[in-house]
Amino acid sequence: RSSYSCCYFVLPCCFFDFHGKYSRRQSKKTQYREYLDFVAQVGFVCGFHVEEDCLRIPSTKRVSFVGKSRTYPAAERALIDEQITQFINSRRTCAVATCDRRVGFNHEHHCGGLCKEAGSEPPEDETETAGTIWMPGFRPREKVERVRNCASLPRDFVDEVVLNVANLLLNAAPQKSCSDKQGGNMNTWNQGESLSLREVAEHLDKEILKKLKSEYGGLQTLLKNNHQVFEVLNGRVHIRDWRKEKPPSKTRPEVKRRLSAEAFKTRLCWFFIHHPDGCSLPSEACPYAHGTEELR
Repeated sequence: RSSYSCCYFVLPCCFFDFHGKYSRRQSKKTQYREYLDFVAQVGFVCGFHVEEDCLRIPSTKRVSFVGKSRTYPAAERALIDEQITQFINSRRTCAVATCDRRVGFNHEHHCGGLCKEAGSEPPEDETETAGTIWMPGFRPREKVERVRNCASLPRDFVDEVVLNVANLLLNAAPQKSCSDKQGGNMNTWNQGESLSLREVAEHLDKEILKKLKSEYGGLQTLLKNNHQVFEVLNGRVHIRDWRKEKPPSKTRPEVKRRLSAEAFKTRLCWFFIHHPDGCSLPSEACPYAHGTEELR
């Protein structure tokens, strides 16, 4: 309904209608196929030539629909908009009557969701065409959607949180003796203790938590984004021990193995700079730079 020149692409996934969960009506089809038919039907009702395509992606739900052209001239837009409004109203009636198996449907003119019980005229507050009120309570998303995955947080703020959490884990336990798998010697390298996300949050400043709560994923997402320093498993935060990371596969082609051995280090090693015992790996084995002179 955005405009006559609007085109669309949709990849149906979760089974939802306009007003809630999609309710099945045909037992002869799989739930997925029936829902795909419903999404295609929405395109037909909106006056699109609907094309179906199967994406090459690693997912069980990979059937998509594309609407590139209209089935009606621009002059008939107001008439089609009335049809769309009636269709939305009929789906609402269907949603209210989901428990009533006796509700019938009219499948004429590709409008297979029109309930026979629905009135032919839409309510007065929904007779406006596109550009005014589409349906009560509807609010389109902003033109520029704000990215909220902790990636847009200021670098200084992220560094402060990482350092606070790391110190919290390091100070939670005395130093332990660990075996250096590369040299075979016994070295003392403090890996700290693991704490639950809740325990970590309890030790952080309220202002920091408030800022993190405004981001999708919050504290957990920020810690996972800092893969070099932390490992988050089953709701518990650990300091990552790079000696335990699996070495590169020996079955890879020679060229890739050679490139891996001569890795371009583009980031400084956090442990080399901040950890009281330094990095647990020697410089040649660490994927991060031990000093600015190693940066490429």
